[in-house]
Amino acid sequence: MEKFKRKVFYLGGFDPRGVRFYHQLYREQAARHAALTGETLAVGGRQAGAAGSIVSAHWTVDNPQAGVEIDYEYLRWEDLIGKVWIRNPLNLALRAARAYAGHARQMDFLRMRRLRKGPVVTILYPPLLAVLIPLLLALAPALLLSLLLPFWIGAIIGIAFSAFLSGRILAKLVVPWLLRFMTYHGALAAQGPGAALDERIDQFAARMAQELDGNWDEVQLVTHSAGTILGMRLMRRLIALRGGSLPDHFVMLGLGQVVPVIGLRRDATWYHDDLRALADKAFRYVDISSPPDGAAYYNVNPFRLVADAHAARVDMLSPRFHLFYEPDNYHGGWSNKYEAHFDYLRVGDRLSPLDFISLTAGRRTVDDAVAAFRTIP
Repeated sequence: MEKFKRKVFYLGGFDPRGVRFYHQLYREQAARHAALTGETLAVGGRQAGAAGSIVSAHWTVDNPQAGVEIDYEYLRWEDLIGKVWIRNPLNLALRAARAYAGHARQMDFLRMRRLRKGPVVTILYPPLLAVLIPLLLALAPALLLSLLLPFWIGAIIGIAFSAFLSGRILAKLVVPWLLRFMTYHGALAAQGPGAALDERIDQFAARMAQELDGNWDEVQLVTHSAGTILGMRLMRRLIALRGGSLPDHFVMLGLGQVVPVIGLRRDATWYHDDLRALADKAFRYVDISSPPDGAAYYNVNPFRLVADAHAARVDMLSPRFHLFYEPDNYHGGWSNKYEAHFDYLRVGDRLSPLDFISLTAGRRTVDDAVAAFRTIP
């Protein structure tokens, strides 16, 4: 069997865990894929990318039964995330309050609601819960204890009780992560990416431009979560470096797409320019976003946020996770919102043409995988 060679560039979301976590996740999911298919996937160790370890890390994936060789390159920006990751709860509360005031002034919430209601709820519930849960946990024991003790003693006990429990409950409901996400992206919308992130995006684009003429049967840019936002700016830079066009074997994937978080901010004019610049460029884009994922914008074409038409060949798909997971393993419900947003990077209990390992390490091209997925009843 003639070898099928694929180059994968992965641009992840707003997550400080970085390459070690995602390399291990890929190994774990490759093992799940192998158990379902009988195809042994050999995932190599992490190495520094060609432009240096600050820019990217890469590893190889060999699928000998399917005759596929993959060079997987993880585009790194977790060091930049770490510099803006807010750890102090009080600082997070103060900065999130300012960020939400900015979102209230600048976000087109009416249009967002018309596009998808779920993300509006996901955006708005963290600040409400961050106030209500600590308050209720403090008030309930304070009022009960005031029947037996002086109120000030009950209040102290209530505050201590709230301090002990509220952080755990809020973390279970993904409130701190969402507050950090919205705080960072509020600043990103208003101020732009800044010199350090822009330089990193330029380095990503240069790496991709170097590989597009390599001996590859398919080149993928896989973006996930907040990476789908930066991916649009990266695509603009890449196309410019390539003189305005991309080869036919290139495809961009958007997993759990969140572009409207910036795209619907009235003050994010720098980002609107990026989307408009891409609207008349011909390339392949496949969006895979799940309707139950409250952090993603299912069936929202990012180019349509700023333009009436676009030249890209676009598919908008739901991964239909419920078909590929047993009910006990399916990440549903409020307490699983964070995990549900990572199911795009996992393999379910049954194989899907659109699961992450099938897309990046399988024999099918992305177009073939989309066609196979569309045949599933």
